This record gives sequence, structure tokens and C-alpha cells, in this order.
Amino acid sequence: MASEPKTITNSNIEDIFDSSLNLEETHFNDGYTQGYNDGQISGKDEGRQVGLKLGFQVGEELGFYKGCVDVWNSAIRVDPTRFSTRIQKSIKQMEDLIQKYPILEPENESVNEIMDSLRLKFRAICATLGVKLEYDGYPKSSVEVKDVGF
Repeated sequence: MASEPKTITNSNIEDIFDSSLNLEETHFNDGYTQGYNDGQISGKDEGRQVGLKLGFQVGEELGFYKGCVDVWNSAIRVDPTRFSTRIQKSIKQMEDLIQKYPILEPENESVNEIMDSLRLKFRAICATLGVKLEYDGYPKSSVEVKDVGF
């Protein structure tokens, strides 16, 4: 059997032009899909880094307050009359706030409220005791270590 020659019809020509016209849309959709997928990957990585940084900062501040409460409680154990009952009550309230902080639930809506209460309670205790303590974040060294090369 001999093969029949293909004839070009109007429908064949329309199919060729349709695929050419759809080429731009196809590339646009492919680019969008690829960009979206890449954005999700980089967004998760960036979100993880921001979360680690903020989590560290919150943990550091909570640790500072916990250390202050531990020192004050040690002073109370050594000399129960060291601080007034009002100050002792405030220290206990601050300790309760630290324990109440939802460390494992960062999306808990009470985190800001508890942290604000902690800061306020801390400032009130310091003012009443007449001490100047402040949490300014992790202290940054102003002296750089240089290689002296032996």
C-alpha cells in the first residue's frame, strides 16, 4: 500500500497557529508554577530562620528574668526579712508568670500579655528595691579578638 500524501487543510493550519499562540501562555504557567514552588521552599527556610532568631531572643529574656527571680529567692532564703512582704509577693508573681509562659506554644495568644506583665513586674520590683537592672538583650562585645600570630 502506498501512503497517501498529506494534504494541508484549514484545520491543520489553525492547529499550528493555536499551539503557537498558546506557547506564551504555556511558558507563563510553567514559570509561575516553578516560581511558586521555589518561593515556598525559600519561604519555609526564611521562616525557620526568623523563628529560631525570635525564639532565641524570647528564651534569652525569660532566662534573664528567671535568673533575677532565683537570686532574689536565694536572698529571701538566707534572710526572710530581707524584702518586704509586698516585694516577696511580687517576686512570687513574677516566678508564676515565668512558669506560665507557653514556651512550647509560640502561637498562643497570651505570650505578649505574659511578656508585658513580666517586664512591668520586673521594673516595679527593681524600682522598689532601688536597683538599676535592665534587660537590653545579649551584651555585644565592643572589643574584637585579633589574631596575634605567634
